[in-house]
This record gives sequence, structure tokens and C-alpha cells, in this order.
Amino acid sequence: MTTIVSGSASQTLSARLARELEVPLAAVEYDRFPDGELLAAAPDFDDDRAIVVASTVSSDTHLELLQLQDAVREAGAEEVVTVIPYMGYARQDKPFESGHPVSARAVARALSTGADRVLTVTPHEEAVCEFFEPTATAVGAADRLAEPLPDDLEEPVFLSPDEGAIDLAETVRDAYGDGETDYFEKVRHSGTDVEITPSDVDVTDRDVVVADDIIATGSTMSEAVGVLQERGVGRVFVTCVHPLLARNAVTKLRRAGVEAIYGTDTIEGQTSTVSVAPTLAAEL
Repeated sequence: MTTIVSGSASQTLSARLARELEVPLAAVEYDRFPDGELLAAAPDFDDDRAIVVASTVSSDTHLELLQLQDAVREAGAEEVVTVIPYMGYARQDKPFESGHPVSARAVARALSTGADRVLTVTPHEEAVCEFFEPTATAVGAADRLAEPLPDDLEEPVFLSPDEGAIDLAETVRDAYGDGETDYFEKVRHSGTDVEITPSDVDVTDRDVVVADDIIATGSTMSEAVGVLQERGVGRVFVTCVHPLLARNAVTKLRRAGVEAIYGTDTIEGQTSTVSVAPTLAAEL
């Protein structure tokens, strides 16, 4: 028997996945001791196979996931499948400077200790899957981003954040069924300083869909959208698998002229308009 066990940041996605797989959803408790320490537990778990679903959007959710893995194993689970819809620290797959950690590797090593199998959705760098033992499986979900787009896009152009991610834009375009693809020119000056400018594709009076794996602060994206507006673009839609959208990112993008922002429920929030549950179910 298989049961879905949810981290606190992935409760909606866990419920959708349980429905897709037609398996139970475990009762889970999240608590904090007076000294600040966390407790995540599945007190009624009593099955052979656990699918622990937890996006690690914070240090607390990383610890919750470790505790839930251990809890179900302690309760007798013979197999623990860990699903990480959004893997925090996955962008740090190499040291930014001398003496810096490879944080993705450190996190993966810790999470590997409690899992027999790991799945993660559209990691920023697929190479981070190799940090897990056994190697994690990267599940692509970019095709889901076409679902909420309007049916009447005018000569659409699908733009990726850089040349190396053009397949992301192509995946969304193919799922939509029409349009041209191109990419932004992107230069990273440091771990936090990124310059991004639109390519030379003609966007005059054409609708543009920006397809990215993750949007964090929205600063560089909003600047690039501003250049698109100067070039007479039609409507601009921003899509991303992981809508982190920290602080005032939504406001920045809206002020830049973005018509709508669509994301998946790997990170649950106001822009999570489409679910990756069917994609994950197909892998499980």
C-alpha cells in the first residue's frame, strides 16, 4: 500500500497527487517546540511505501523533509520515495567564490540518507541530480505552462532566459501548438547580479511568452520586459515552473507591463495556475 505524506509547503500538490494516483493522503502534524526546534510527524502512517512530497522553499522545510523521511521509515515503510517539487539551493551547483560551499551537493547528500528514490521537478541545473545517492530523476514540467495561456496569442514568440534554456521555450511552444522561439542574452556578473536583455527578434505587435524555470526577485526579468515594451511588443505573458516570486517580484513584473504570470504548484501561491501532479503521477 502507498500513502502520500506531505510537507507543509506542498499540501495542495500532495492532495492533487494523491487524487491522481488514487492513494491515501496521510495525516501530518507540524509543530514547533518552545526552544524553536521543529517537529514534522505522520502519527498514523502504517503502510509499506511512502511518497514524501515536500518543496524545500526554506531551511525549515528542508528539516521537515528530513524528519518526515525518518518518521515514515521508523513507522515501518520499506520504501521511501522522496518527491521534491522545488529544490531549494539547487542553483548553487558550484562555488560562487573561493571558499564557498556547493550547497546543492550538501543538501542532496543530506536528503539522500532517507530516500530510496528521489524525483525533483525541472531543476535549474540538471547536474544537481547527480549529487543524490542514488541519482535523482529530473521530471520536466515545462509543457504544463502552455495550459493557462490564452488561445488567441497574436503571432506568438516564446522567449527563454538564455540560449542554453531554449529547449524550455520550445517545449512550451510545442505544447501550445504555434509560434516562434528565441532567447534573451544573459550575462551573470555574480551569484546575485545578472544582466538580461532581449535578443533581436522582431516583437512588434506580437504577443510574447517568456518561459523560465524559476523567477526569484523578478528584477532582471522586469528590465528585459521593459525593453520589449520599447520595441512595440503586443501582450507579454510570463510563465515559470517555479514561481518563487520573492518580495515584490509580482509588482515589478506588472509595472513592467506583464499581462499575466503563470506558474505551477511546485511552489504554491497566487500564480500557481497549473499543477504538476499529472506529470509526477506518470513518473510514479
